[in-house]
Amino acid sequence: MMNFRLARPAVLVDINRIAALESFREEGGALVMGALVRQRAVERAARPRFPLLAAAMRHVGHEAIRTRGTVAGSLAHADPAAELPALLLCLDGEVRARSARGERTIAARDLFVGALTTSLRADELITEVRLPVPGEATGWGFEEVARRHGDFALAGAVATVALDGARVARASIAVFACGPTPVRAPAAEAALAGHDPSAEAIDAAARAAADGLTPDADLHATAAYRKRVARTLVARALTAAVDRARGTSRR
Repeated sequence: MMNFRLARPAVLVDINRIAALESFREEGGALVMGALVRQRAVERAARPRFPLLAAAMRHVGHEAIRTRGTVAGSLAHADPAAELPALLLCLDGEVRARSARGERTIAARDLFVGALTTSLRADELITEVRLPVPGEATGWGFEEVARRHGDFALAGAVATVALDGARVARASIAVFACGPTPVRAPAAEAALAGHDPSAEAIDAAARAAADGLTPDADLHATAAYRKRVARTLVARALTAAVDRARGTSRR
């Protein structure tokens, strides 16, 4: 943001020597990451226990960027085309923010308010990120389209599906790069809950998710293109999530 002259701070504070911000642990069914936890470290550690996070992380820039970039930094930056804000929103994660006045917890649904804008106050910084780990009976899917790997996404979708027998107990869907913030798709989630996740039901849910989007057009893609691609990606993410929940996925 400094490079693009979008931020002109009078003072920069280096927090790299604050060891307490390097905490990285699993606690209470969630992965808890301090503000200094690097994306590449999370990518490596998450593969066996939290494959959704590892899959999403591989789309974040390039390896050199992930080696320096932090999870908390991506969330605070709040780029609408970024993967981690959408993941936090899909999983109902939260961040802990601290200032001289004390601490508060901000749910993902309340954190992102606009492009490159969060509900963090001017004197607050994120000290910790809490990302719930999907349960054993929950499948996941992550899909993204970009001009080249590592580029900003043109559209993306992340989904989790928990099955109760042959029916969907709960579905969670978030779409990114299709508006000023990542967005949940409540109509699509409700359309699946309690139903058999057939191809027809998934297609209807993906249509509902796309219908709720209001993307902007830019030099990379038209609004209509983004909506069309988002629908396809939601369908793919849901299909992958259902396959994984059933244990039939080959990926």
